[in-house]
Amino acid sequence: MFPVLETERLRLREITENDAEAIFSYFSKDIVTKYYGQETFVSIEQAKKFVELFSKNFTDKRGIRWGIERKEENGLIGTIGFNAWIPHHKRAEIGYELHPDFWQKGYASEAAKKVLEYGIKELGLTRIGAVVFLENTASNQMLTKLGFQKEGVLKNYIYQNGVPHDTNVYGLVPVK
Repeated sequence: MFPVLETERLRLREITENDAEAIFSYFSKDIVTKYYGQETFVSIEQAKKFVELFSKNFTDKRGIRWGIERKEENGLIGTIGFNAWIPHHKRAEIGYELHPDFWQKGYASEAAKKVLEYGIKELGLTRIGAVVFLENTASNQMLTKLGFQKEGVLKNYIYQNGVPHDTNVYGLVPVK
């Protein structure tokens, strides 16, 4: 059963095929994919495949990705969750994105706090990582505010549009 999480303003829920159009609406924007390591979508079929990937990763216990929606209005404004989840080693990497209409409103950090809490308390994670483009100032700042420690720089780690990019690598190790 897929866990539904709630914050003051948000509902984090399972992503379904009905969400493909919303996902396409922001993954088809270069400004969203610029620091994502993902080519900009050009068809709704790509969004449908993303939904299938999220579902398969959850079924296979390799990841868990929530759709982010505001409580007062149905429809995704982004997604957030854990990639590279390895239950045996009690670790995962957090990833997220939002439609640009919802940037700078505190939604990403509000969702991230809830997801981190779930990962630590319910999944038993003892390490949560994050990999972020050096140039992604907003994401780098948010992770630091959430308690992540910068652990280093990975050279030529992610290719975006055929160009290699360096990334910061962060870690969060919860205090017991």
